[in-house]
Amino acid sequence: MNTVNHANLTTAARLSVAPMMDWTDRHCRYLHRLISRHALLYTEMVTAPALVRGGALHLLDYHPAEHPVALQLGGSDPAELAQAARLGFEAGYDEINLNCGCPSDRVQSGTFGAVLMKDPGLVAECCAAMIEAQPRDVTVKCRIGVDDQDPEEVLPEFLSRIAAAGVGRITIHARKAWLQGLSPKENRDVPPLDHDLALRMKGLFPALHLSLNGGLSTLDQASDWLEAGFDGVMFGRAAYHQPWDVLGQADRVIFGDSPPHDSPESVVHAMLPYIEDHLAQGGKLHQITRHMLGLFAGRPGARGWRRVLSEGATRDGAGPELVLQALAQVSQQSVQV
Repeated sequence: MNTVNHANLTTAARLSVAPMMDWTDRHCRYLHRLISRHALLYTEMVTAPALVRGGALHLLDYHPAEHPVALQLGGSDPAELAQAARLGFEAGYDEINLNCGCPSDRVQSGTFGAVLMKDPGLVAECCAAMIEAQPRDVTVKCRIGVDDQDPEEVLPEFLSRIAAAGVGRITIHARKAWLQGLSPKENRDVPPLDHDLALRMKGLFPALHLSLNGGLSTLDQASDWLEAGFDGVMFGRAAYHQPWDVLGQADRVIFGDSPPHDSPESVVHAMLPYIEDHLAQGGKLHQITRHMLGLFAGRPGARGWRRVLSEGATRDGAGPELVLQALAQVSQQSVQV
């Protein structure tokens, strides 16, 4: 089983890419791993009922190159989460993460996600059961509170309870979730960020490995927060929409290592064998290239790159030649500039 050890995982968690529904699937994670050797990658949230009751084990599929890679679970039943965590361990994931931050209606209806901030005792019970069931690190991603809760009171209590259950690493999305009145999209932007509150938690819980999530868009910001005292930073949409800007220099800036590729063009060429394998197994080109649209964000030819892929990747028979055609748009613009 090709996994990483606890010490290396703690190092990888200095910079991670957030679990994002409909975005961080296995093709996205493979792309991100080509750009950064070291960043910790997370799956989309997989619900424990889907694995345990539904038998949807295909949701655990990933490429061996993705390590270090963490499985994020959604659920609120300790026994069911324990079974799901065991399945994640057996599938070879390096970490099992419990979602206590997602505010979507369908997540609330299943009594998991951000609504769990209201019941730290249950979260602690869930975590203890997951830890008991398998040997991988169990971590939590949470908000600073929900609805009318006072984060100054709620967050320390929440962290204290799950730390006592054996959780050593926690990622704090430094804004509240409003379970009524805001859409999931609005919950990513409307509630104000409180990075300083999250940082104060490090002072209260020095033994915990705390990562900051929410509002981070540049590696300079990430470096500043690491210097301020956080153990890790987690990027969300910035890593997805501008993967080269964030992950392309992350190994050098955050991990002190040389990047695996010196340009996004090099990453595109490295993706071609993976694309060919996917197509040979009956997959579609757009399932991969939709995650590659932001590779040249802010660079000459980016619009042409996106246009060629967006218009052509869904067509029958579309293959690697279309990717090279899109790449030519970038090369032509670079020559003109």
